[in-house]
Amino acid sequence: MGIRPTAGSGWAPAGKPDRLPATYRRTQGVTYFHGCYSVGDDLLWGVNRARKGIAPTWAALKSIRAARPDGAPIYVILDNLSAHKNWRIRAWAEKNKVRLLFTPTYASWANPIETHFGPLRQFTLANSSHRNHTVQTRALHACLRWRNAHARHPDVLTAPRRERARVRSEKGLRWGGRPLAPAA
Repeated sequence: MGIRPTAGSGWAPAGKPDRLPATYRRTQGVTYFHGCYSVGDDLLWGVNRARKGIAPTWAALKSIRAARPDGAPIYVILDNLSAHKNWRIRAWAEKNKVRLLFTPTYASWANPIETHFGPLRQFTLANSSHRNHTVQTRALHACLRWRNAHARHPDVLTAPRRERARVRSEKGLRWGGRPLAPAA
């Protein structure tokens, strides 16, 4: 996430649109949001880091493992960033019962966390002009706190999931929109 004015929607008097300031020099750099999503608890959390790499990924995996100290296997869906496939991370994951599942190339739609990034961008970045990364991170974490405080109970989520599965089965579609193979 870069520090730059971002367009969005907002209220402005008629005939006086909300103008974005120009950014001729971007001296703030870029940060990367490392997000984690618990499907069962419907909780989203994350941290901004200065760069991508093995260390932030490893720290995220350790925090996920620490959140479940009972030793039960944890399944983590990751994209195909090469840092996620490092031999040290794979060895640590094997030792700590963390199963790493990688999304196929060009299939970010298969990762359940991606659907939560759209609203996060809309509520924190759209129609904004943050001064620096600290202000931007505070807005991001305020949105995460609000979202998690208003998370839906897991029992409430099961009814829509069952209904979507029923509709897909009637249409003969797999998850992801691919048609089912005809029975031989």
